[in-house]
Amino acid sequence: MNQPVKMVVVLMMIALVAGALLAFTYQATYPKIQQQAKEALESSVLKVIPGAEKMEEVQKDGMTFYIGMDNQGNKKGIAFKAVGSGFSGPIEIMVGYNPKEGKLTGIEILSMSETPGLGAKIKEPSFTEQFKGKSVKDEFAPKKDVKVITGATISPTAVAKAIKSTLEEVTKIYPVGGEF
Repeated sequence: MNQPVKMVVVLMMIALVAGALLAFTYQATYPKIQQQAKEALESSVLKVIPGAEKMEEVQKDGMTFYIGMDNQGNKKGIAFKAVGSGFSGPIEIMVGYNPKEGKLTGIEILSMSETPGLGAKIKEPSFTEQFKGKSVKDEFAPKKDVKVITGATISPTAVAKAIKSTLEEVTKIYPVGGEF
């Protein structure tokens, strides 16, 4: 066998082995990754709905909602995802909402790629806690009823806008004072 053909055969063998290893690794880790994603989602839902100990996923009008319940099956609130456009990419937020009171029960930043030390401060409780108890009728306007982070105006604005716009859609499905 001449040298170029031998090199091609060796490279093909290496590529086949590497491909097989990647496929095996994917098959072996995929269920665990899915389980961890499910646990992280449930954890965030239970965090933004006080008193909830379990959740139920519901699809309505093309949106996914998570109904939070206590251990006796009493509904404590709903949670939904909102996505905003931050400085460095999308910001995904889990929002807790109590339709009976028309108020937010909490938020948690699920994913973002904002600048560490500036925009990334939107994950800190000093920022997220301000949304607890906000009414659906509030303006969600940065520097008015939403505190911004010094040096990072875009990220807090993106969070506020994402919550307000998604909340407007949610209140059409789950109006204030209505059942959920």
